[in-house]
Amino acid sequence: MNKTILIFRVFFLILSLLGCFVLSYAVEDWSVLRVLSIGMSLAALVILTDILLEGFSLRGLSAITFGLAIGGLIAYLLSNSPLFQPLEADPETAETLFLVRLTLYIVSMYLATVIALRGKDEFNLIIPYIRFNPINVESPLVVVDTSAFIDGRIAAICESNWFGFSMVIPRFVLNELQAIADSSDPSRKEKGRKGLDVLNRLRKLKHLDLRIHESDVPHHDAVDSKLVYLAESMKARLLTTDYNLAKLAEFHGIEWLNITQLVKSLNQEVSVGTRVTIELVRPGKDAGQAIGYLPDGSMLVVNNARKLIGQEIRVEIDSVVPSSGGKMVFATHHPDPIEQD
Repeated sequence: MNKTILIFRVFFLILSLLGCFVLSYAVEDWSVLRVLSIGMSLAALVILTDILLEGFSLRGLSAITFGLAIGGLIAYLLSNSPLFQPLEADPETAETLFLVRLTLYIVSMYLATVIALRGKDEFNLIIPYIRFNPINVESPLVVVDTSAFIDGRIAAICESNWFGFSMVIPRFVLNELQAIADSSDPSRKEKGRKGLDVLNRLRKLKHLDLRIHESDVPHHDAVDSKLVYLAESMKARLLTTDYNLAKLAEFHGIEWLNITQLVKSLNQEVSVGTRVTIELVRPGKDAGQAIGYLPDGSMLVVNNARKLIGQEIRVEIDSVVPSSGGKMVFATHHPDPIEQD
């Protein structure tokens, strides 16, 4: 239990106890024991109601308040409409008119509240889970994980203006990124600095809606749990390259953006006769062969190109052979007239 709430509940009980004593002295006909039993019972009932509403969010409270206000307004307009004027003129129907109006208020406020609760995610009035954007109300949100910054490819995607989400960066993610950059381990320090560089690149993009989420997530210690809870609360997607975190998000019904899958889908499909540019990195098994790799990691074997190792050349695909690791591609180097000169 939150210590602040516990202290506040104890303070409320003490105030209730003092109020009972004051009330017993103010009303001489009431005994102290009677006032204490009734007053403390009511105080306990209030605290019990507080405990039962522990999982009730401020967003839900906003929806109820909005529904009650709209329902009351509708009932007021209907009860004061010309429909009820004939009944107001007859004194004998005064009681019936009161019951009809009371029923109208109850029904209208109930229906409006239920509708507001069902659509509470359409108008989030409570900070920090605010999704209202004065420019574009329908702007989708994506919560970014530390691994996405360290990966670095998100910067190039955003710079290409293909990223159509409002990016939410939690403060605890920034703290974790800073902690990695300050690590004594050289490898972790390099990753942290790379992530900070990517973040600075993103901040310079004027077309990118970048938001820093300052509030922490209570009752969750692990960063992964905080990210899942935050994305679920904000009805946002999750951007991460951490496979385990992605699967945890899927378990909670949260969509995640897979950068690796996006990159794979953008890779050029190669077939016989396709010309590609490839960098040769090492010699092949047979005479004259050289090895390069396609963007998706597939090995490409080039005939008659061993002397060109270390260069970037244009080749023509001769065949594509499926393998246990994906596919192996064979190509031949056909020098262009400019290269021959």
